Amino acid sequence: MPVVRSRRSGLEEHSPKARKEQLKAKFDDGPEPGVLAFRGGEAVGWCAVEPRQCYPRIERSQVLKAAGTGGLEGAEVWSVSCFVVSPGHRRSGVAGALLEAAVGHAFAHGADIVEGYPVDPSLRPKAGPADLYQGTVKLFGAAGFSTVSTAVPGRAVMRLRR
Repeated sequence: MPVVRSRRSGLEEHSPKARKEQLKAKFDDGPEPGVLAFRGGEAVGWCAVEPRQCYPRIERSQVLKAAGTGGLEGAEVWSVSCFVVSPGHRRSGVAGALLEAAVGHAFAHGADIVEGYPVDPSLRPKAGPADLYQGTVKLFGAAGFSTVSTAVPGRAVMRLRR
């Protein structure tokens, strides 16, 4: 059973030791909560991907509510929730490789659908790296994802079916 993330308001209720133990449990129980990218033996990127129920904030988000749940009944949906790419390795294909690996990881562990919540920089021209941690519409589109909703300006829900 995957470890469910705490609500943001509950994070301060857990000591650093308790959060460390929860993270360790995520890895011990498998599957891993994401994928890493390496170049020359150095970790240069991370992409978080887990069953959507592990992310209560995503399930409560306006972005997801706007997309609706049509066609998802009984499907195992996994969420690509964030990317971290080292500054010296951005715009070099790392995010695309991470997304490809995240999709493979999700499908290998039973996902029927992989879902992302990317930003559309063309509608948010002032978006910087800190705003793009969920990926871009262009990145997900290039990986074969289809847009399900753009009801929240500058944000999309995109899905890829097995």
